[in-house]
Amino acid sequence: MAENEDGSEKTESASSKKLQDARNKGNIPRSKDLSAALLLIVAAATIYGTGTLLVRDLAVLFDFNFLLERADAFDLSRMIFHLYDSVVTMMDSMVLLMSVLAVAGIVGSIALGGLNFAWEPLTPKLSKMNPIAGLKKMFSVQSLVELLKSIAKVTLVGVVATIVLNYFLPETLGLTFQSIELSISHGIDIVIWSFIFVTLALALIAAIDVPFQVWSHKEKLKMTKQEVKDEFKQQEGDPMVRGRIRQLQRQAAMNRMMSDVPDADVIITNPTHFSVALKYDQASGAAPVLLAKGGDFIALKIREVGNHYDIPVIQSPALARAVYHHTEIGEEIPQGLFKVVAQLLAYVYQLRNARMGAPQPEAMPNLDVPDEFQWDGS
Repeated sequence: MAENEDGSEKTESASSKKLQDARNKGNIPRSKDLSAALLLIVAAATIYGTGTLLVRDLAVLFDFNFLLERADAFDLSRMIFHLYDSVVTMMDSMVLLMSVLAVAGIVGSIALGGLNFAWEPLTPKLSKMNPIAGLKKMFSVQSLVELLKSIAKVTLVGVVATIVLNYFLPETLGLTFQSIELSISHGIDIVIWSFIFVTLALALIAAIDVPFQVWSHKEKLKMTKQEVKDEFKQQEGDPMVRGRIRQLQRQAAMNRMMSDVPDADVIITNPTHFSVALKYDQASGAAPVLLAKGGDFIALKIREVGNHYDIPVIQSPALARAVYHHTEIGEEIPQGLFKVVAQLLAYVYQLRNARMGAPQPEAMPNLDVPDEFQWDGS
């Protein structure tokens, strides 16, 4: 099991943040064997598919150069022409092969881990020049594993190559008794099939190496329980700090709410547990808006602010609870409460007019709250 530098066991899978950080640093799973195997497989398939073209170009090239006249051998300009013409002759087949190999090389290098650009690995670091660190890396477990892998790969490829060469040895020796065209064609077939069989051995190695590289990468990035906790704190913040931030946010929200209470037309109370402050804009004709609400201590503060600014404070437990539980601050009251709130506001306006000399209003009307807005305390 993986261990940290302090000896603690890494038992937790890497978090998405650690995986992304590792990717940004260029630390992603890669398989050189996969790249090599894919490159050789594509090369073998391309050569197999273009074998006829390759045989034709080689035959033309051999004819052109083996039939070289004696005078041309002593003429530098003619020799340069022969070289140029030989290169052009092979371009048809070689350009296709090299283009396909270039694409295969790119695909093979990003097949595992995907496309990734990271500048950090290119940054010069003095620690990389430390000879002691280099010796530790040379004699590490990882180096031993890579050495054993290399020995196994060389052994496997060597065994397959030996079997293939022994199998094609009679045909290879028989090429000397064939014509040039047939010998070239037959020789290329032998090379292609030998190449294919050796490539399949490398494909087997890649099939083993890819899962190993993925597993090894995950093991290296595993985290201890403490690292998981520390990362969570960094992302989410310290619980005490978060609690303090929420407290300050609630305090700021309450201060903003309290600053709106002086604009209210009426404050409805429970009378002790709930208080809600409503404002009605007669000019706009819109529904009354809830400016503030609160329970217990906040309810008391709303009443204190209302008394200070001489805002009518009306006791209506059912209506106070209904507005409190069915309306958010800054929103209009529900349509079902329009009628009962309109009755209350009409009474409040009568009280306001009475202060200016108008007759005193009769007793406050019975404020019947609809059943669907009744709050039973659940």
